[in-house]
Amino acid sequence: MSVDTYLDFLRDKIDVAPDYGFDIDPAEINSWFHPHQRDAIIWAVKGGRRALFERFGLGKTGQQLEIMRIIRERSGGRALQVCPLEVRSEFQHDAKSLGITVEYVRTMAEAMASGADIQITNYERVRDGDIDPQEFTVACLDEASVLRGYGTKTYQEFLHKFKGVRYKFVATATPSPNRYKELIHYAGYLEIMDTGQALTRFFQRDSSKANNLRLYPHREKEFWLWMSSWALFLTKPSDLGYSDEGYDMPPLQVNYHELPVDHSTAGADREQQVQLFRESAAGLSEASREKRESIHDRVAKAREIVDEHPDDHFILWHDLEAERYAIMREFKDEDIAEIYGAQEPEHRALNSVEFREGKRRLLATKPRLSGSGVNYQYHCHRAIFTGIGYKFNDFIQAIHRIYRYQQKAQVVIDIIYMESERQILDVLLEKWKAHDVMVEKMTGIILEHGLGTGSVIEKMVRTFYLQRQEEHGKLWKSVNRDSVFETAEMDENSVDLIHTSIPFGNHYEYSATYNDFGHTADNAHFFEQMDYLTPELLRVLKPGRVAAIHVKDRILFGNATGTGMPTVDPFSDLTTAHFLKHGFQFFGRITVVTDVVRENASTYRLGWTENSKDGTKMGVGCPEYILLFRKLPTDTSRAYADEPVAKSKDDYGRGRWQIDAHALWRSSGDRLATPDELYNMPIDKLQSVYREWSRRNVYDYREHTKLADYLNGVGKLPSGFMVIAPGSWHPDIWDDVNRMRTLNGEQARKDLAYHVCPLQFDIVERIIDRFSAPKDVVFDPFGGLGTVPYYAVKMGRYGMSCELNPDYWHDGLRYLRDIGEQVGAPTLFDFLETEEEATA
Repeated sequence: MSVDTYLDFLRDKIDVAPDYGFDIDPAEINSWFHPHQRDAIIWAVKGGRRALFERFGLGKTGQQLEIMRIIRERSGGRALQVCPLEVRSEFQHDAKSLGITVEYVRTMAEAMASGADIQITNYERVRDGDIDPQEFTVACLDEASVLRGYGTKTYQEFLHKFKGVRYKFVATATPSPNRYKELIHYAGYLEIMDTGQALTRFFQRDSSKANNLRLYPHREKEFWLWMSSWALFLTKPSDLGYSDEGYDMPPLQVNYHELPVDHSTAGADREQQVQLFRESAAGLSEASREKRESIHDRVAKAREIVDEHPDDHFILWHDLEAERYAIMREFKDEDIAEIYGAQEPEHRALNSVEFREGKRRLLATKPRLSGSGVNYQYHCHRAIFTGIGYKFNDFIQAIHRIYRYQQKAQVVIDIIYMESERQILDVLLEKWKAHDVMVEKMTGIILEHGLGTGSVIEKMVRTFYLQRQEEHGKLWKSVNRDSVFETAEMDENSVDLIHTSIPFGNHYEYSATYNDFGHTADNAHFFEQMDYLTPELLRVLKPGRVAAIHVKDRILFGNATGTGMPTVDPFSDLTTAHFLKHGFQFFGRITVVTDVVRENASTYRLGWTENSKDGTKMGVGCPEYILLFRKLPTDTSRAYADEPVAKSKDDYGRGRWQIDAHALWRSSGDRLATPDELYNMPIDKLQSVYREWSRRNVYDYREHTKLADYLNGVGKLPSGFMVIAPGSWHPDIWDDVNRMRTLNGEQARKDLAYHVCPLQFDIVERIIDRFSAPKDVVFDPFGGLGTVPYYAVKMGRYGMSCELNPDYWHDGLRYLRDIGEQVGAPTLFDFLETEEEATA
């Protein structure tokens, strides 16, 4: 392998957005802007790709228009403003004050024909392909919180469509109401740092549950510094050192109205026991039911509040169409305007403007339709939420339609909810508290460091990991290094068994370096990097010996691929083809059965409810595989390895061979349970007992489903894991691998970082036992926490590993030192032998 060629490959991974901006003279900025707005414009234009996360009422609309005007005049081309449909009137209003011409466009033909300074369109037009961002020099996304969801169709489409646009900006007052990790999606869109890199650098992953990430405590300060280098968090002018005169927020009063429920409708539980009280609406289905059944009571309470204040204007926020119908019936004789999804856009805009200008007293609308961008504070200071839900972003945005700068009166928010929805309210208030804490952290960085922290981003750029650290014991050696470099320096034919779990393409990143195999664009790019490693693995493996490669096919989600349905990426097949290409001989695969119920909890793709809607959408669970490859022996006439893994017939008799070959793994000294006994079995025993029973009996699909339905009916079929999976009859399909037996268990006990994809002990132990002999060298080029060398030492072999991530490597050393001391500790017999030798 050429080191220089490999380094060139790593350098080609660099994908850091250059600074496309330029300096401007403050005199170029319209005098209409206040000092804090002027500074924000100068900062944004210089950066070229920036985020304006400013509090409601600080003038983001005008700033976006001015930024695009300046860039367009300097660089030429077209300027595109993307915003929700209801917000375009705000841009038209501010553009008129600034002397900038704007025009709403629906297609590229209209955009090309427009003579306006800036073209305005809505998100749907861009997402669906009516407007092509690549035809614009500068683009700005207003109310850009739609980008918070990484897996959403809007995010994936916009990431692609705006890739390479020279100048681009995002603006929103709520970039991430209560979830820090959503902030990095803006960085991905702006091409500041790819999302995978940011996740790896700042967030700890949980491999057992999809999207369950939390910010590393020790990297929190670094995270906010990095954010401040490309995102402006602004809550008031004094954050930038200016006076807050004219920006004093009015008092906010929140009234909570809890309405009683009729407990006579409590019904019965699953055991058909009559309930005295209705249960809390904790889940989405219960909350939806409560909303439907309590519409009349909640609307009546809203009517009562409105009647008590006949001179005030009100927004009546709601979520369901049935609620809108009830509101319009209740207030049919009042001066009320309504906004709903099926309404003609022009009619919707007219109703919004009339209420904004005080021509209508009441407005009935939904947060998802009118909760973003529109300013209603000039004639309205009261809002009623006729119901509550879990969507905090919608909730906080709706409040700030009237609670914002330039509001003169005290703002009063009335929240109506049912007694059984108290838990939902508690969740909403917790999210509100988390939002306030996050805003405080954001603005604290600006106060401490000010604008222009460009040097911070240079420290965030991914690095090349070229160092080498080694530690070894009598029975093991562990190296912290890029495995390509390390394997290239190892002796030829020096390893007896290679056992590893390769990275699953670009599915995870394990370290924030360009060397990371997970930091690749796609499968082709990943295997291009593997092209540097796999030939070296073949070279160091002894002739005739085995490389056992752990892989798993990957789930591709429809919202990322654009197909709308989950599909399976045949990663295991691609891996097989890759190793064959480099001279390995493929001679089988071991299938490791996984729990399909647990898999659904981590991928959300095999839902029982979705299957009931359309069975054609549902696939099957994805097992794991151990792909078995051999290096050709020197003598191929009989295909024995140059150094065979010989087994003594005294220690490994014919009987054991037959049992192992046929996988007849019976429970010692126990008989099989009968179906009647299975019905009465405790859940914690049922899983292992049923698997064993199914191995010994002729399989009957109808009886299997009958048992499952019975267990579900009596409340013994858990939704979190599978208890009656069929047992395997084949030696190359392993159904009894304990998913919990990994070094992550020790990591949890020691409060250390989890490995994203740890190898299970059961797999490693069986592979080492099956394909190596005592004192053999067992090597893992992707060592992780050191499971493979750990078990190699434990089983009387010599363990070797190479790991790129320094944290994983250091944690793995603890386990290797411990097992090395245990195995190498002298016993009484060792001392007796020494004494006998001394007297001989």
